Amino acid sequence: MEAPAAPHNPAETELIVNSPEQMRELGRRLAKLLRAGDLVMLSGELGAGKTTLTRGLGEGLGVRGAVTSPTFVIARVHPSLGDGPPLVHVDAYRLGGGLDEMEDLDLDVSLSDSVIVVEWGEGKVEELTDERLQVRIHRAVGDTTDEVRHVTVTGLGERWAAADLSVLAA
Repeated sequence: MEAPAAPHNPAETELIVNSPEQMRELGRRLAKLLRAGDLVMLSGELGAGKTTLTRGLGEGLGVRGAVTSPTFVIARVHPSLGDGPPLVHVDAYRLGGGLDEMEDLDLDVSLSDSVIVVEWGEGKVEELTDERLQVRIHRAVGDTTDEVRHVTVTGLGERWAAADLSVLAA
């Protein structure tokens, strides 16, 4: 992974990821910064690497179960194998409304003691908390085998105000 430019502030960093393994490694590094109560919102085109990143998060958090796309079940809970927080992995792609439609998932109840990762959550889960990480993954679209991803990680709210996200490029 490489950092193409210095971040605009310590709560934002931009990275270039060249392979699925590097995306998983980014997830493992990101997991070291997370704690119970954190919300991570992932956005990017289909096939950008959101689930691959979450797989690395699960490995880094030491949770049980294979992290796979929860598209058809909407959410999966992966309990911790140690003393860390569980990982709640949500795919909001098929959900059309805002937080009201997601209330059945009880994310607000899970938030305080879990790390919650929401794919396709923009416009749907921001009301859960003002403190969250937004991870945007950009890839070339169309008929291409290009594995390069441009990842922007932005910390929002007091929790992330002093965070040095540049450690993710290490």
